[in-house]
Amino acid sequence: MNDCCSNENKAYDLIVVGAGSAGFSASITAAEAGKRVALVGHGTIGGTCVNFGCVPSKAMIRAAEALHGASAAARFPGLSGAAQVDDWSRLVAGKDDLVATLRQKKYADLLPNYEGVDYIEEGPATLVEGGVQIGDRTITAPRTLIATGSRSLVPAIRGIEDVEPLDSQSLLELETLPESLIFVGAGYIGAELAQMMARMGVKVTLVARSRLLPGAEPEVSDALTEAFEAEGITLLTGLQYDSVAASEDGVTLKITQEGTAKDVTAERIVVTAGRRANSEDLGLQEADVQTDSRGGIVVGQDMQTSRPGIYAAGDVTDRDQFVYMAAYGAKIAARNAVADAEERYDNSTMPWVVFSDPQVAGVGLSEQQARDAGHDVKTSVLSLDQVPRAQAARDTRGLIKLVADRETDRLLGGQIVAPEGSDTIQTLVMVLKAGMTTKELGETIFPYLTTVEGLKLAAQTFDKDVAMLSCCAG
Repeated sequence: MNDCCSNENKAYDLIVVGAGSAGFSASITAAEAGKRVALVGHGTIGGTCVNFGCVPSKAMIRAAEALHGASAAARFPGLSGAAQVDDWSRLVAGKDDLVATLRQKKYADLLPNYEGVDYIEEGPATLVEGGVQIGDRTITAPRTLIATGSRSLVPAIRGIEDVEPLDSQSLLELETLPESLIFVGAGYIGAELAQMMARMGVKVTLVARSRLLPGAEPEVSDALTEAFEAEGITLLTGLQYDSVAASEDGVTLKITQEGTAKDVTAERIVVTAGRRANSEDLGLQEADVQTDSRGGIVVGQDMQTSRPGIYAAGDVTDRDQFVYMAAYGAKIAARNAVADAEERYDNSTMPWVVFSDPQVAGVGLSEQQARDAGHDVKTSVLSLDQVPRAQAARDTRGLIKLVADRETDRLLGGQIVAPEGSDTIQTLVMVLKAGMTTKELGETIFPYLTTVEGLKLAAQTFDKDVAMLSCCAG
């Protein structure tokens, strides 16, 4: 890691503000092109994913899966099992050790390998003409890329700030395991963390204005709702938040559901109602850089902002809020910024995953999106009880839904609810990239007793009743 002061007079080709996944991706890409980069720190090195998001949450979700796996053994005749949290603080410490290790190995330790990158830790940075201002010094470059990420959004509920709400970060830093929790917001973050804490033995109530996973297909939301309720999670959806206040038992959230006022009480409340871009205090307005309602920087397909020469990537933009898309967008931005490339951001076959159990994954257009795009749509929905792998595992929670164009038979998208849905979705990504039809997918050879075989069966469901097929007959 270089001494910032010795770099004061160096000429840079690119300034990158933010040292998370997008910032590192952009810096490495530019350095590999032979350019000099000033990487300006913004928050903890490594950003959200490794420190507060993907890595810690998935480590804890896996731990919760181990607990659930023991109790779920009874689905097999002749088996029983049980597991419990013996030492919550030790579990949290193990998660923290993993985070620290990955932050060091995948971020801090990488910097010395790229001589073209100078890491400047003073931050924060403000955009000025020709570069950025950091404290009383100015760093200049012909191009600047903003990658400052996002943070949890606190919903506008009266009294919420007075009850010290937890968020996705502070929840996983609790020193003791609470007895009960209210989760506000049922998107992918709320779904993952609510189920994880319920499996840790916490009494969980999940509340939302819309429904569970509002961005997913309705059939997908319904299937996951059924799975959650079977695990004892209380779901309250289609409601209005009135107020929240401290109470004798912890925190009480007042809601209105279908015209009826209700009180929901728990030890603590967790806000998982979305995220807001870290775009304040960057001088965006003064630099004529346009933002949206959540503070996200508006970028074009080339990842350039409304101000020529200033680019942005990752969660701070109005693009997809996934770490792999942050890295992808940052590469495009860096190449366009320093190598005069003409690359374009393309998310048409971008997979997404919710690490609930069963997992939820999707790619391409939903049924409604396909209709809105003008397609004459046809769909198939295959329950997991028609997939031999699920039958053998005695776990038929979930379904597969495929969307296709009726006239051309070309597949347009699909979503999966299945215990192994996250690993299955990539096959559908390749199907869409290849422009395959439902007939072609239905005639493709798949290995027997795999979850991914369900894609073939779902494709065949457009034209036939797969329940009438013998094993492997399709």
